[in-house]
Amino acid sequence: MSIFGAIGSFIMTPLYYLISIVLVGAHKAVSTFLPASSGAAWALSIVVLTLVIRAALIPLFVKQIKASRNMQLLQPQVKELQKKYGHDREKLTQETMKLYKDAGTNPFASCLPILLQMPIFLALFRLLDHAAKNQQGKGILTDAQATQLYHAKLFGVQISKTFNGAHGDHGIQIMALTLVIAMLVTTFTTQRQLMSKNMPKSALEGPYAQQQKILLYVLPVVFAIGGVAFPIGVLIYWTVSNLWTMGQQFYVIRNNPVPGTPAAEAKAKRDAAKAARHGHSVATTTAVVEDQAPEQPAPTRQQPKKQTRAQRTKNNRPQGDQK
Repeated sequence: MSIFGAIGSFIMTPLYYLISIVLVGAHKAVSTFLPASSGAAWALSIVVLTLVIRAALIPLFVKQIKASRNMQLLQPQVKELQKKYGHDREKLTQETMKLYKDAGTNPFASCLPILLQMPIFLALFRLLDHAAKNQQGKGILTDAQATQLYHAKLFGVQISKTFNGAHGDHGIQIMALTLVIAMLVTTFTTQRQLMSKNMPKSALEGPYAQQQKILLYVLPVVFAIGGVAFPIGVLIYWTVSNLWTMGQQFYVIRNNPVPGTPAAEAKAKRDAAKAARHGHSVATTTAVVEDQAPEQPAPTRQQPKKQTRAQRTKNNRPQGDQK
């Protein structure tokens, strides 16, 4: 084994165990209500694996959002540095990094979730690919489970197969192509959502914006080209992961947008409308309460006390005769 192979094995072996522990545990849980050998059971186990991994990466996603937000807010100052030191690339780089350091942000933090997901993605790919080609397990995934995973079918299609390895099987090709398109669309939508709603106008110009625009179109194409070589199980993982990212980003943009962005303006309008509705509802409630207040009963006429005939005769006598 070469030195690079040894390093790769040293890095990937713990990931094989980590992924296989979650995958096998999820499969045991899912097998309580689905046949263990079914593609539905293994596909759902991959979905659970995806959700567990993405939930574990939430702290890194928060750091990514903060770093990306700070990068956008610093773009006007970066432009000023570019005007000032545009002739000196080394000085420009030094001053830009100093600006980021003083602001407490790290431009590389925005890449952390993707960078950490790639080894996990690769480990899952190798796990499924090894099961498909050799029917052998990795980590705690046994050979019997690897064989079961290899033969597992979802809607009549083996989830261990790839578009390239379909060998004319149209079912495999259709499912793989559908998931590749879903992966492409979700990747593009997530990136587009960020640029169109949560980036100030000043951040849509300059080199940082150009990088974002390039990624907007390049990343989906890269994933689409690479996706034809991914097993269907891996495509399920990546599509679900993209949906998680899209939903998570939508929530953050809606509730904590960058100041001066269309998302911030939309949030201000929603807050104003909510405050107006709240005030109107209070006034309406008060009026309804007043309208529905019980009417005060009319005063009743007090009935005179009953008297005997002697008392009535005595009371009706003239004043001088009452002796």
